[in-house]
Parts: sequence; structure tokens; C-alpha cells
Amino acid sequence: MGLILIQGGESILADRAISTAISKHPGATITQLDCGEIELGAITDALAPSLFGEDRVIVLKELQELPQELQDEITEYLVTPDEGVQLVMWHKGGVKGKALLDKIKKLKPEIVAVDAIKKDGDKAQFVHDEFARSGRKITTEAVQALVDALGSDLRELSGAASQLAADTVAGKSIDVDDVAKFQQGRVETTGYDVADATLDGKTDLALITLRQALATGVDPVLITSALASAIRALAKVSGVSRGVKSFDLVGSLGLAPWQIDKARRQLQGWTPATLSQAVVTLAQTDADIKGAAADPLYALERCILSIARGRSAG
Repeated sequence: MGLILIQGGESILADRAISTAISKHPGATITQLDCGEIELGAITDALAPSLFGEDRVIVLKELQELPQELQDEITEYLVTPDEGVQLVMWHKGGVKGKALLDKIKKLKPEIVAVDAIKKDGDKAQFVHDEFARSGRKITTEAVQALVDALGSDLRELSGAASQLAADTVAGKSIDVDDVAKFQQGRVETTGYDVADATLDGKTDLALITLRQALATGVDPVLITSALASAIRALAKVSGVSRGVKSFDLVGSLGLAPWQIDKARRQLQGWTPATLSQAVVTLAQTDADIKGAAADPLYALERCILSIARGRSAG
């Protein structure tokens, strides 16, 4: 199917380029590997011919971090590439891995530039484009206010744009006042805030806290971890009598009294079946955000919706 080389240090643009490449092959098997963390043979295994002949998309992130002893696994594959494989490689730039990069370029891959955006003017254009992606308009002054407040991190700018677009009146051009209100109401949100709203079945609040958490830099993995911890607490508490005081359960459950009390409150509305389904949904989402899904943030939002609605239905 081909080679795609993504070059540059802007991670949010690289992630979008990867998602775009994956979306062009619906139904393909997706494998994503971080070159700084893989072991010998992992790339060879991923690129090995498929027994079933299905289309595959193999994504190698952080190519510059690939150890020298593992680079031959790529160069050997490039000699006789598999027609059923779309190989997507992201190199952040710099001199590390340059020899391998030069070998790849000789094969004339499709090159996608994702250079770091550092100039304020370019950041302003990025913000404008983010609102355009949401079908919203924003004034020049409001764009500059966002850049001035959050301009050091494109992911943060993107998250702010997404939240503003979602929270302001539809059809209204977003202005400086809207940005000021957003900044005043912007509080740090943790994965545990998301987990609490989700397990309480408060779907709207769960989505709002999710957006706030992502906008303030909380890693999606920490959100699924908080959810997993909260669900484990529900499972532990569900098996004991409500007549037993929380202080008497500390030793056997390994939870603090306040955690037991909160879990008991949250258990209202849950059944063994809906709790089991929540565990299954969360396990799949955890795999999705660690590389199995084309759009991990969408997978996380879908997970929050599914679990919150499951509690409500229960």
C-alpha cells in the first residue's frame, strides 16, 4: 500500500497525520509501536506477512529513538515491502536516526511535514483553523487572547478551542468576552473528577469534566486509570453488607473509610451486569488509547458515555 514519512516535532499535527493515514484504510488491522520502547523483533513481527492477507497499517512513532540494533528490521523490510501494508513512520527531526531516515527517503515515500509551530502568527492561524474545523467563527482579537493565554502548547490551544466551540451559543461569533469567561472558569480537573461524574451517571457533567481534564493536560491514560480504580472500589464494596461500618472494612478491602462510603453511594443504580459491562468497555478503551484506535480521544469519550449511561440505565 505504501510508505508515509511524517517529519517534524509538532506532536498534535503528527497524531492527526497518523489518524488521517489510518482513516484511509477502513477495516485494516492497526498496529502502533513507539520506537523508544520496543524490543528486538517487535518490528519484524509487526511487518511479517499476514496469514490471512488482510490490509494492515503499521505505525512507527518516534523513529529517531529507534536503537541502532533494531534499525535493520526496517531496512530489511524496505527491500521487499508488503503490498498489503501501509507503513507510517514519524520522525521528530534532528540528527538522531538520520542514516535510517535517508534510506527511507530514497524510496520516495509520501512526506507529511508537521514542523513545530513557534511563531505567534502561525499559532493564531492554527487557532483560527481549529474553530473552522468545528464550524465556528472567532474574532481576530479573541484568537490573539487565546494565543496570549495558552500559546506555549498547541494541544492546550486545541483543547481550549474545542471547549469554547462546544460551550458557546451556536451560530455566535466567539469574541474576547467568551475567551475571558473561559479563562475565569478554567479550573484544574483530574481523572478522578471524570471518574466520579461518570460512575454517578451524570453524562453531561462527565463529558464536561473530560474536556476540562484534557484541556488542562491530563493524559488519557490517567483518566482510564482513575476509572479503573473507581470501578475496582465498587466491585470490592458490592460484596459486603451495608450493615458493616466502613471503618471495620478498611483492612479487608484495602480502602480508606471515605473511599468505601463514596463507593457505597455510587453503587446505587448499578447492577452486577452493568458493572461487568463497564469493566469490558474500559478494558477496550484502555487498549484503544494505547494504540489500537485511530482516534484515541474519541474512543475515550465514547467510553465515558457508555459507562455513564450504563449506570443511568441500571
